[in-house]
Amino acid sequence: MTMPTHVVLIRGINVGGKNSVPMARLRAALEDRGYGAVRTYIQSGNVVIAAPGGDEARVTAGVERVLADDFDVHTVVVTISADTWRQAVAAAPEGFADASDIYHSDVAFLRPGLDSAQALDAFAVRDGVDAAWAGDGVVYFRRLSAERTKSYLSAVTKSPHYKNMTIRNWRTTTALARMLDEP
Repeated sequence: MTMPTHVVLIRGINVGGKNSVPMARLRAALEDRGYGAVRTYIQSGNVVIAAPGGDEARVTAGVERVLADDFDVHTVVVTISADTWRQAVAAAPEGFADASDIYHSDVAFLRPGLDSAQALDAFAVRDGVDAAWAGDGVVYFRRLSAERTKSYLSAVTKSPHYKNMTIRNWRTTTALARMLDEP
């Protein structure tokens, strides 16, 4: 029987010496708990995983337990099914990821219960610098690279909605999509 595949995003690990979670140890801990085909991407909490029982809430709770029990880390975890992840990549606004030499493009992935229109309100947009769009379970955010120090992207961290999301750049987002299609 094939287990459903998910992308698990863990916010705020391995940043500035805080919340240390070595990826090899995380993979081993998840495999020890019955997860399959565990793969990680870079050191910042991106995991592709096959999960028994399959639903996102169950996977999130299981990964949160592993982080707490094995690493004493308590942080935001967002789990997205493989199909939903692929849809988020495919549904990016027209031109969103074009001109990567001109724009920095990011995607905020939302926990269930946070509506993307509500989340969009948490993203302050500076005219001529930023643009944001609500998607299905995501917010797409792009900023002009030459003006990124003037971007209002960091304002989202002050929103009460921030505790229910995590942000990945477009390169990481598409790399994880490709990993979903690898054997």
